[in-house]
Amino acid sequence: MSQAFPSTADQTASRQGASGAAVPGQTAAFSPLYQQIKGLILRSLQAGEWKPGEAIPSEVDLATRFHVSQGTVRKAIDELAAENLVMRRQGKGTFVATHAEQHVQYRFLKLVPDNGDVNSEGPAQREIIDCKRLRASADVARALQLRTGDAVLQARRVLSFAGKPTILEDLWLPGGPFKGLTAERLTHYHGPMYALFETEFGVRMVRAEEKIRAVLPDAAQSALLKVGCDTPLLSVERIAYTYNDTPMELRRGLYLTDTHHYRNELN
Repeated sequence: MSQAFPSTADQTASRQGASGAAVPGQTAAFSPLYQQIKGLILRSLQAGEWKPGEAIPSEVDLATRFHVSQGTVRKAIDELAAENLVMRRQGKGTFVATHAEQHVQYRFLKLVPDNGDVNSEGPAQREIIDCKRLRASADVARALQLRTGDAVLQARRVLSFAGKPTILEDLWLPGGPFKGLTAERLTHYHGPMYALFETEFGVRMVRAEEKIRAVLPDAAQSALLKVGCDTPLLSVERIAYTYNDTPMELRRGLYLTDTHHYRNELN
């Protein structure tokens, strides 16, 4: 006769404080055990117990903390590393992934020059066209799991490569987590936008979903990209998520692809 047991996540939730730190005596319950440990580590990441770029405890320490074998912890961390949530550094340990790391940046930068060398053009030149607070329309609210009329931040920018406007982006962010973000702050920050969100607002984008189609620009879009209204563009709509599958950004980009192409890697 089978018997149901409470999940490890439920057990741990009742034993953890607001910081997400574990207390003595917590254990992981049933199979697959490494998935339970992965979930517990994700809880600590979401709670901010370990910040982006910081080392997480060693496999031995985590095994002691969760009362499981080191091999179980290793398998959990292997999955987190495969998902780019943590990074292993030979001889140094395992660190929380950060958008300041170049290989993490390029997970979200899919437009590359036709020669395939993402470093050949140098960093994109960015121009912030607008940044304002407004009420969420129905489609924006739906994408960000908000209510229609909730406060959102909308920004528009143009990215140029070698002086040529190539990408026009409109993005919407929930107003609460990004209070204080302004056009001036976006203009004067020279790193990746997701690194800014991470370091100054505590929001780390961990995955994204995209929809792609071919479109023609309207008059305002063609003027900003300096192309004719009959120029075909690649439209990419992205919803980016932080931990726990919480949507934190809706981004709609128009890509000029005469000297660039959209590249994705499928595993």
